Amino acid sequence: MRMRPTLSWTPAEDLPPGTTDPEPVADALRTGGVLVLSGAGISTESGIPDYRGEGGSLSRHVPMTYQDFTADPRARRRYWARSHLGWRTFGRARPNAGHRAVAAFARHGLLKGVITQNVDGLHQAAGSEGVVELHGSLDRVVCLSCGAFSPRRVLARRLEEANPGFEPVAAGINPDGDADLTDAQVGDFRVLPCTVCGGILKPDVVFFGEAVPPRRVEHCRTLVRESASLLVLGSSLTVMSGLRFVRQAAQDGKPVLIVNRDPTRGDRHALTRVALPLGAALTTVAARLGISVDGRAAGREQS
Repeated sequence: MRMRPTLSWTPAEDLPPGTTDPEPVADALRTGGVLVLSGAGISTESGIPDYRGEGGSLSRHVPMTYQDFTADPRARRRYWARSHLGWRTFGRARPNAGHRAVAAFARHGLLKGVITQNVDGLHQAAGSEGVVELHGSLDRVVCLSCGAFSPRRVLARRLEEANPGFEPVAAGINPDGDADLTDAQVGDFRVLPCTVCGGILKPDVVFFGEAVPPRRVEHCRTLVRESASLLVLGSSLTVMSGLRFVRQAAQDGKPVLIVNRDPTRGDRHALTRVALPLGAALTTVAARLGISVDGRAAGREQS
């Protein structure tokens, strides 16, 4: 029997409460060597909903699993129809103040690196370099048979040509780029094979139920070992792919700081959780450090 991946967790009553003071984050950045781990919550202000927050997509949508995608042609049809429509909207998203703040911290030499659980490419669009995409990226496609990679925009053009007149109205867009469509809206959407070998195409992202490539995990573990502290931005840490790095940092005696409005699965390992929206929190931190986020001169915040 196939097991469904962990999609939710119940916060323990003894979790430490959050704070609205971002000064501990500013202190960590002043020290330098901060490793950022970001989740879907950092992109909500760009119009991409998160999974588990207020209005999160899991309240109406169960993400595609690797097992269903590879085993069921009907599941692949649903996925590609919904993802093709979602890609049009997803591709128009722009970085917000949170992404720009992370890029600004890096430009000032305060970060060890950035690991993101997101597949939206917004950290890079904001100017961050060397971002580790833990779960891959929607802008690439891979063939499950021959391993050939290709740009998503190429497949998008092919799908447009193969499905003329496909213009359903989606109920919403999800953090994985998947649009909410009914089976009737999916209809007989045509799925296309790999142009190299005719194999099954999949976005180069880690689906629920799929393992993150071991070399990528080890690279992230190395970044944790070499960092002075770990700053988690907008992740509930429900799934182990991100939580393991929080546990590693805590076991190594390194401060873990979390900025997330809701409790997270990593709170018990954290020095503090700042319960503020990401954009506001990081803009405040940048001001306290005298760092410009939007290209304007940033004066230090008055105490």
